Amino acid sequence: MKGRCECGKVKFSVETVRETVTICHCSQCRRTSGHLWASTHAPFADLRFETDQGLEWYASSSFAKRGFCKYCGSSLFYRMTDEDGIGIAAGCLENTGGLRIGKEIFRDDKGSYY
Repeated sequence: MKGRCECGKVKFSVETVRETVTICHCSQCRRTSGHLWASTHAPFADLRFETDQGLEWYASSSFAKRGFCKYCGSSLFYRMTDEDGIGIAAGCLENTGGLRIGKEIFRDDKGSYY
């Protein structure tokens, strides 16, 4: 499966991703994504970058960081500090035909507009 940011300065592939997408409504995810965070998951070791010229990491808490493109601002990854896996934004993947929503988390934190 291939993925990329909007401008193409971060392009990657991953052999397999989890078939389910988790939707997160927490305030931090809403701020970094502009609405809600929808991601699948894969082992970090399976992630292969064609180009990571734009990739930057932001330590969003003491236990996690978020990967984004410093050129176009695309939110791409979420990674827990002590985890071998990585959350990959479902919206940056090119072929999502086999994915489905599996669960929603922090629904009580969702924006009052939806």
